[in-house]
Order: sequence, then structure tokens, then C-alpha cells
Amino acid sequence: MRRSGLFSARVALALLPLVAFAQQELTRQGDLWVRTHYGAGPAAPRLRVNAHGPVTLEGGVSLNVSYQVKLSVKTRTAAEALRLLDRYAVRLAPQGDWLVLTAPGGPFLSAVSVKAPRLAAAAVSTSGGAVDVRGVDGALVVDSGGGELFVDRVRGDCKLFTRGGDVRVGQVEGSLDCASGAGRITVGTVRGEAVLTTEGGDIVATEVGGRVRAQTRAGGIHIAKAGGAVTATTGGGRIIVDSANGVVITHNVAGPVQVGAAASVECESGAGGVQIGNILGSMQVSTMMGSILADLLGGKPADSFLASGDGDITVLIPSNVGVTIRAESEMADTIRRIVSEFPGIPVRRQGAQIVAEGPVNGGGPLLRISATQGTIFIKRQR
Repeated sequence: MRRSGLFSARVALALLPLVAFAQQELTRQGDLWVRTHYGAGPAAPRLRVNAHGPVTLEGGVSLNVSYQVKLSVKTRTAAEALRLLDRYAVRLAPQGDWLVLTAPGGPFLSAVSVKAPRLAAAAVSTSGGAVDVRGVDGALVVDSGGGELFVDRVRGDCKLFTRGGDVRVGQVEGSLDCASGAGRITVGTVRGEAVLTTEGGDIVATEVGGRVRAQTRAGGIHIAKAGGAVTATTGGGRIIVDSANGVVITHNVAGPVQVGAAASVECESGAGGVQIGNILGSMQVSTMMGSILADLLGGKPADSFLASGDGDITVLIPSNVGVTIRAESEMADTIRRIVSEFPGIPVRRQGAQIVAEGPVNGGGPLLRISATQGTIFIKRQR
């Protein structure tokens, strides 16, 4: 059945009638000579656009494929511009299962605008320029040599790449794989998994149905809601995960980390505080420089470990959570390096350390707490 469908698509593309086209007279805009080409061709399920400048594509809005291509060239005279323009043409032609629109490159900058019927797949490739794609019923691939990307209403999987520029994504029904050489990534809703990577810039995602992997060399990361695990890595900036239905793993070279709710947490921070709460499972948290605040509101603790090299550690324990505490402070200058609100956790000196250990609310999984230079606070959650 699949081979028969592909054969039918190839036959339909091969039988396409000649494309209708027209062009404006040559005009002058600043130091550029400009000619705009218009054309139309019959509907095709797969559309590819090859350009050398900005591209706008909207699917599901017309009965056929119609385009406008503005070609710009910098020459001294109109005659030179015409000689160049007459040597190149805008082409709309079938290639295998695809209908392909190609704007000339070379000395030209092209600005392409396309309106299409419903598309089972779309692909856009440009050597540089902003890309705006909306309304694709299937998969979408965008590759830009440099420029902003905006994508919305994609019902299939989506792959986006720009060598430099911000990326904004509205709604994607499939998975999302997005990368920018340098720029901010902003995502609305993705039903599947999401991979978000930028060499420099913030990453913000409102809702992802599956797993999330977010990485930036310099910038903040904010994942509001994830249906699966989250892995977030930054060279410097704030990491915030409001809610994740899976393990949250963070690596932050220089910046704070905040996790609102997750199945479990693994956090590493070189320089920044860590705040976590409503964690259903284990917590493995360490920071070289910064304080840790852990709220055991999740109610189902597992063996956990909290460590700070230079900062305080505060643990809030509600009355319905049972744990066994083992706390150690390397600073033995005062017994007040560990402060406990639970009488079952006595604080004492042990060699060169201050230690406190014992059950809370009947005991339970082991919670190890280690502070090198800060103070440990073990508090009742009120």
C-alpha cells in the first residue's frame, strides 16, 4: 500500500501542467535593482523551497501552490541588472515525490513567499534569512544559514536549524529538534519530545508532552511543564523546571537551579544556589558555591544526598514524611553549624566535624546532608 501511494504521488507530479508565471518590470530600491516574479502550480502533497534570503510559507490556505519571489541584485546600471536577471529563472518543478521551488542564488538575494494547499511534508533551505512557516499537516524541516525562525501549527515532527538567530515555535503536534548557532529559543506547545540546543541564548518551553533535552553554552533555561524527564545544561544562567513527570537532571556551571516538582532530581552547580520541592523520589544535589533549599513536600522520599561546598543547606520536612537524617558539617567552630527542630536528631561533635543523625516522623529512607563551610538547618515545614 505504501509503495502504491508513492507511485501515485510520483505519477501525479510527473503529469503536472506547465507552471504559470509572470514578472514585474525592473525597479530601483536604494542601491539594489529589484524584479518580482509571480507564479502558480497545481497542488502537491510535499513542497520544498530552496532560497537565498527570507522565506515565508503558509500551508492549507489555497487550492494550488502560488509564489512571489523578489530578486535583488546590486549593479551600477539597469542594463547590467537585466543581463544578470535574464540569465537566471525561478523554477517550480517536480523532483521525485516533491514539488520544488528554487530561487536563483549567485549574485542575487531572494525573498520568497509561498501559499500552498494542505501539505503532508515541507522543507525549507536558505543560505541566510528569516524563515516563517505555518500550517503544515506533516513533517517539517528548516535549514537556514543564518536568520530568525518562526514555526507554528505543524502536525508532524519538526527539525529546525539556523546558524545564528532566535527561534520561536508555536504549536507542534510531533517531536521537535531545534538548534541555533546563537540565539534565543522559545517554544509554546510540543506534543512529543523536544531537543533544544543553542550556542548562546535563553531557552524557554511552556509545555512539552515528552522528554526534554535543553542545552545552552550561555543563557537561562526555563521548562514550565514536561511530560517526561528533563535534562538541562548551561554554562551560565538560571535553570528553572516548574514541573516534570520524570527525573530532572541539571548541570549548571555558574547559576542557580530551581525545580518545582519532579519524579526525582540530580542537580550539579558550580556556582549557584539550588531550590527544590515536591520531589517524589530521590534527590542528588551538589553545589560548590551556593545554598540549598529542599522541601520534602512530595511525600514519597527515597535515599538522597545534599551537599554544599560554600553555602547553607535548609531542609523542610512535613509531618507526613518519614526520613532518617545523617548530617555532617566540616566547620566545627561551633555546635550551631547544625540546627535541628526535631528532638530525635541530636547534634554533637565527632572529631573534627559536627554531626546530627536520627529518625524524623518514625524514620524512613536515608537523607545525607553535607556542608563544608555553611550551616545546616533541619526544619519542620509549617
